[in-house]
Amino acid sequence: MTRALVLIDGAAALVGGTGIAMLARPAAAARLMRLPQAEQSAYIVRIVGAMLIGAALFAGGFATVFVLTVNA
Repeated sequence: MTRALVLIDGAAALVGGTGIAMLARPAAAARLMRLPQAEQSAYIVRIVGAMLIGAALFAGGFATVFVLTVNA
């Protein structure tokens, strides 16, 4: 396993963990970002959390498949 893959997968895990935390506790995430306590804030935090999970899956998955296919 290359150092670059470890770094990319580590960053993807960090971003994915942040996204999961935002989906699981939207009120706490909204408070940390100093968003107003409104219903729209919860929707915004959930959407951002889902996008972060998608970005983590995209980055980690594609980097891993690339390294596995190029080095095979």
